[in-house]
Amino acid sequence: MASSVDQFPHQLLDALPVGAAAPLLNPTLQVQRLGLVEYVPTWHYQEELMDATLAVKTQNRQAETTGAAPAPTPNHLLLCEHPHTYTLGKSGKPEHLLLNEAALTAHGASFHRINRGGDITYHGPGQLVGYPILDLDNFRPDIHWYLRTLEEAVIRTLAEYGLRAGRIAGLTGVWLDWEEGAANPRKICALGVKCSRWVTLHGFALNVNPDLNYFGHIVPCGITDKAVTSLAQELGSGASVSVADVQERLLPHLLELLGASEVRA
Repeated sequence: MASSVDQFPHQLLDALPVGAAAPLLNPTLQVQRLGLVEYVPTWHYQEELMDATLAVKTQNRQAETTGAAPAPTPNHLLLCEHPHTYTLGKSGKPEHLLLNEAALTAHGASFHRINRGGDITYHGPGQLVGYPILDLDNFRPDIHWYLRTLEEAVIRTLAEYGLRAGRIAGLTGVWLDWEEGAANPRKICALGVKCSRWVTLHGFALNVNPDLNYFGHIVPCGITDKAVTSLAQELGSGASVSVADVQERLLPHLLELLGASEVRA
């Protein structure tokens, strides 16, 4: 692993006041395996973690002016599933939810407008949801690199199950039959993130074995001409696959790509 100075962008090092200490980089992730948890409390928990990290960054900025030693910022990863939930990002269209309030209740689902990017998506049992609350200054302050890193971790995980996944130009997420001209491109993992002062919020949702019928009640991510699939559907009826298994296969790939190590929270 490169030294902390090698990892820190030189233009940021040059910008530090004379006599100030460079921020202490922290390449560890505090990983929490939450299981099946309600959406809204988990969203609020993410925001609490983000706010705490931003507070450390504010203190470090103040310390720069005095030459005081900065504190390392934490990185978190929440891994979980949710009950049936639809979420609409800031750029989404409400009409992409095809259920009214009564129909939502009938399907045992909830709906929430949230502060990530992207359009509407579905979360439910059988879907692995990952929420990295990272200070990208600890890794690489580049949101496009970060999105591609999340996608690559999923792509490598799916390869362990014999599936060749990839990206479609202009569409965030992970797809099967993604090559140009393929007859049936299918989305297997959605991404939607927010970033504030290089601290990330929200993350990815990988379809392991959810009830795909719930995607029929939305225009997933605002895309009308492409299907949604799951790992279980692609492997066939004879395969047995669990969120817990996929979770533990994905985590090492994400850690390797970030250059990070796990700390149990």
